[in-house]
Amino acid sequence: MRHPDRRTLLSALGASVVAIPLLTSPSAGAVRAPGLDDPAKKEIAMKLVSSAENSSLDWKAQYGYIEDIGDGRGYTAGIIGFCSGTGDMLDLVELYAARRPGNVLAGYLPALRRVDGTDSHAGLDPHYPRDWGRAARDGAFQQAQNDERDRVYFDPAVRQGKADGLRALGQFAYYDALVMHGGGTDPLSFGSIRARALRGTRPPAQGGDEVRYLDAFLDARVWAMRQEEAHSDTSRVDTAQRVFLRAGNLDLRPPLDWQVYGDSYHID
Repeated sequence: MRHPDRRTLLSALGASVVAIPLLTSPSAGAVRAPGLDDPAKKEIAMKLVSSAENSSLDWKAQYGYIEDIGDGRGYTAGIIGFCSGTGDMLDLVELYAARRPGNVLAGYLPALRRVDGTDSHAGLDPHYPRDWGRAARDGAFQQAQNDERDRVYFDPAVRQGKADGLRALGQFAYYDALVMHGGGTDPLSFGSIRARALRGTRPPAQGGDEVRYLDAFLDARVWAMRQEEAHSDTSRVDTAQRVFLRAGNLDLRPPLDWQVYGDSYHID
């Protein structure tokens, strides 16, 4: 996605968000709903991220998406915004080449290695976007995108969320943060955001209140986003994740209504 180098780290809102008192978490003995790795919950997660990254709930239509959005990370492409300047696009194309030798993108691997860590298109233009679109019609490339998304972002987020005792909403908050900020040790990375939240609160696995911990985590996430102009619009937190938290919807139970960048979305 639109994030810094994921190998090293891995228009603000026009109106203020109305403060609503936090609800308390349900009792520890309550029966828990499925986590984010439940197929139905995972589908919700994909739609939530797609609403923020592509202004669409149709995340499966994004396999062929590619453009340079001018954020200094080269080309951004695919279902999770793999970037030519941040390493994850290179990893994806290497995986695709291993599974489908001689595919239409394999010849770009030397160029992708050279531009990694930069915003350069050297060796990619003028035909890389066209060929990405061609590759996106191949089921093997679609599956490679799914697998890299899960390996690098989704699965680690769910594992850490479960280890912290969080339910589906918390696991999603971790996933969305990993997608944008990466999993390194930089001050703006997911790990640093989580550490910032832990300074004053504890997750449920450490005896803390889930709602209060998630509120602190989202505060830390907003702080990190505002450090970069490319991420300064925090609506994916303020008018999406925070809305679910204020409603006490820790299990991400539909129906869900939220806004990103002023656009409204709904899941039944």
